[in-house]
Amino acid sequence: MVLHRPVPARLPVPAGLGRLAVLTTVFVCAACGLVYELELVALASYLLGDSVTQASVVLSVMVFAMGIGSLLAKRLRARPALGFAVVEAVLALTGGLSAMALYACFAWYGQARLAMVGFSLMIGVLIGAEVPLLMTLIQRIRRQDAGCAVADLFAADYVGALVGGLAFPFLLLPVLGQLTGALVTGAVNAVAGGALVLWLFRRDLSTRARWALLTANGLVLVVLAAGSVLTGPFERAARQAVYGTDVRVAVRSGVQEVVLAGGDGDGRPLSLFLDGRLKVSGDDEPRYHEALVHPAMAGAHRRVLVLGGGDGLAVREVLRYADVRSVTVVELDPEVLRLARTDPGLAALNRRAYRDPRVRVVTADAFDWLREGRPAVGPYDVVISDLPDPGLTPSTKLYSQEFYGLVTRVLAPGGRIAVHGGDLDARPHVFWTVDATLRSVGLRTAPYRAAVPQGRGAPERDWGFLLAARAPVRLALAEARPPLPSLTPETLRAEGRAAERRKEVGALPSTLMHPRYAG
Repeated sequence: MVLHRPVPARLPVPAGLGRLAVLTTVFVCAACGLVYELELVALASYLLGDSVTQASVVLSVMVFAMGIGSLLAKRLRARPALGFAVVEAVLALTGGLSAMALYACFAWYGQARLAMVGFSLMIGVLIGAEVPLLMTLIQRIRRQDAGCAVADLFAADYVGALVGGLAFPFLLLPVLGQLTGALVTGAVNAVAGGALVLWLFRRDLSTRARWALLTANGLVLVVLAAGSVLTGPFERAARQAVYGTDVRVAVRSGVQEVVLAGGDGDGRPLSLFLDGRLKVSGDDEPRYHEALVHPAMAGAHRRVLVLGGGDGLAVREVLRYADVRSVTVVELDPEVLRLARTDPGLAALNRRAYRDPRVRVVTADAFDWLREGRPAVGPYDVVISDLPDPGLTPSTKLYSQEFYGLVTRVLAPGGRIAVHGGDLDARPHVFWTVDATLRSVGLRTAPYRAAVPQGRGAPERDWGFLLAARAPVRLALAEARPPLPSLTPETLRAEGRAAERRKEVGALPSTLMHPRYAG
């Protein structure tokens, strides 16, 4: 049996320094590779929702592709320096442009899933090819026991992954954003890979190969630099493709992307998007917020707690009752609160609710706030849960058995809870899981809906709501209520009967350890 032994490299520096250069390159490339992975997971979760599913798809496809890349690297071992340089140049270009390409597919074609899988596969193959080639290069510098060489490479690789994993959420994402962060990472990757080969292993390359690599890496850096310069115009064009041409405000908070369109006094209704999903439409939001708030106000309502609802629209409906003494709003995103106070369109829509002295605002995660026992003016007669859709993974804990258990602790005797349970028509299982979860903490529930025709032959939106209390619940409206154009006692009872007819038997409660809202 003949063992292949790498030909010793002719280095311009001592072997110890050359070995350090290779391990440093491993560190940098590992950091860049993990940033590409995290960037794909984060952007796919933002564009497609359900972060658990997107992370599972990206990581599983990428790990599978890394195995393929390791096998394909066998064909490059005859010329490992050249092979490694080519792999890094292609990886830098692919990884650097992946975020921009993924966002473009979503904005102009409405479909990003295939692009996500494609980039995960390509990046995984290229990352998988790195280690076998680096193993060959480090053995050419100084032959050593294979186990020791693997240990050194993996140590540098894992430390680099740690740095990349921490740099993405704490540095690249908040400072540079998704697109520029990926482009800068690609540039670092290209420089690290090209510099190692063109400096340390340049004697392994012909003059023609050296110039070809230098030109290729230069072109990669030019393309990435051009992408960085064009990030602003690209984002504006993509945003208009997604939200329309009347986008007025687009900000990225520490929680989500917040976009306001229309509502600037020219007759176009205001629309509020959170992470690309329509949260508020000025055309039909009164129907939604009247249905969410007013059934819960049929009884004592001096102290009201609004969970979520930072746009101020649920608060607007609560404040229409003169005998309300205090309203506590617990909202996670300070940017939504700022816009609700200062944006002319949104402030006009919520009737400047946050100027009312009865309103107290808390910027916090609703689950943590309740768990820490922060309520200062409770117990509350009414709790309004105006939170993101339960089908979104980050919101799952806010529709869990544990969460509703915390809510009941701040509920006054005879108090009522109103919950938005999702689209009753499109996702009935999610809605009835919310119902089962409320019942699991000892609450009685009354389901009802609010259907809004969309026009032009489109199906109507079918919001589902649940009114819950410790005692049996009757759907009704307060006798001394403000004018409600879209909601009467008769329509409320009819919407309750319509919801009951769709009841799904056998739904199980959702818990933190066993979430049941996926799918």
